[in-house]
Amino acid sequence: MRRIAPLGLRTRLIAAFLLVAAICAVTTAALTYQKARNAILKQTQDTAVSSLREQIEQQTTRLPMTQDQLQAVVTELGKRGKPHPWTVFGEYGSLRASSSSAAPFGPVTDTLRRKVRENRYGAFQRVENGSGDPYLTIGIAAVFPHGGVAEPTGAVYFASVPLTDESRTVQAMVDAAKQGAVPAIALAVIPALLAARSVLRPVRDMRRAAQRLGLGRLDTRIEVRGADELAGLARTFNETARALEHSVAELREAEVRARRFASDVSHELRTPLAGMLAVTEVLDEDAEQLDPDTAKALRLVSAETGKLAVLVEDLMEISRFDARAAELNLDDVDLAVAVGKTLERRHWDDGRVRTDLPPGVRARLDPRRFDVVLANLVGNALRHGGAPVLITVRTGPGEDGERLLVEVADSGPGIAPEVLPHIFDRFFKADAARTRSAGSGLGLAITLENVRLHGGTLRAANGPFGGAVFTLDMPLEAHA
Repeated sequence: MRRIAPLGLRTRLIAAFLLVAAICAVTTAALTYQKARNAILKQTQDTAVSSLREQIEQQTTRLPMTQDQLQAVVTELGKRGKPHPWTVFGEYGSLRASSSSAAPFGPVTDTLRRKVRENRYGAFQRVENGSGDPYLTIGIAAVFPHGGVAEPTGAVYFASVPLTDESRTVQAMVDAAKQGAVPAIALAVIPALLAARSVLRPVRDMRRAAQRLGLGRLDTRIEVRGADELAGLARTFNETARALEHSVAELREAEVRARRFASDVSHELRTPLAGMLAVTEVLDEDAEQLDPDTAKALRLVSAETGKLAVLVEDLMEISRFDARAAELNLDDVDLAVAVGKTLERRHWDDGRVRTDLPPGVRARLDPRRFDVVLANLVGNALRHGGAPVLITVRTGPGEDGERLLVEVADSGPGIAPEVLPHIFDRFFKADAARTRSAGSGLGLAITLENVRLHGGTLRAANGPFGGAVFTLDMPLEAHA
């Protein structure tokens, strides 16, 4: 199922603003409609009730009433209807009369008759005829004064007042509210855009500042505008960036001092180490003529001096990489010849290392650094993996041209999962107890830096049938 991309903050702000505007417009229109409708209907209702009561009081009623008398009163009341023409119905006992021969007694309901009997001041009810037209039906009982008290005559008059004009007025109000709501919401887009812009401007500034900060421009700062929450966030960002810049500057200074120290120490150690190596070589030749204990001590001194020399050379090499002083001396190289020379120099052509080298594969690379890369990978495979070690060379297409793929696979137990993420770390050793190994702990780190210098990558993994596999991926045409 395809996920719908979330809406941006700008879209959500505008939508929220328009939603609030729409709710306010609808609520205002609804309240206005309700108040105006009630006011219009109440005015019509009060006028009709007052007028009917006044007209009834002006009528002379003789009791008991006859049908003709009831009809005459009803007809007279029908002529005097205000504010609209009335249809008047009269009831007196079993007698019934209407001011219109065409009008039935439908508007007069039993509920209205009951209310009129219960309330001597009259009652009213809003009803609709068969066509759906609204009517106001008013009922008032006729009374006569007797001894200061209004006594009922028994006659009840009902007036049915059409509310067509009022209904049209209310409908016109509804239409006006509908027609006005759409432009109002459309006009609300303008302040919504302005509000979204004022809110999003500092957010955009902060995003760009964060991107610049991520690119290493630690002097990035945001202009603080106003004193609201966004301004507070901008100030916090500036304070954080300032503290980060200070901390990174201190770390860089410490790193530079550490690199200079390692480089200086390595350089200073090279001269005495060269003399020590020359002496130990001479002493190694005469070790057989010495007593066993002295010979053993001499060989130990010679071996440890050799390890120290290797460590010093590796430290100087890694210092050049850290100082970005390493350079490529490119040459056109036949891969089969280069691999063969590397194995021959280190006496690995005795069957412990096998090769799968297609003929005629040539690459433009630094021969010395490629030799270091291959030697470190094969030496690591023989030392920590197991023979036989297989070197496979392949070429293949890549996004930026032809690529050189070199695999070095051993026959050992493989690399532990917890070790894999740290395999190229400096001075990292998978076995903490193996502190006296022949390596300096920098071999794979130097290998990785040499591969990166060629524009390539180096990956470590475990083969499907056991053993570690190191895969070198670099362009056939490296650039200095």
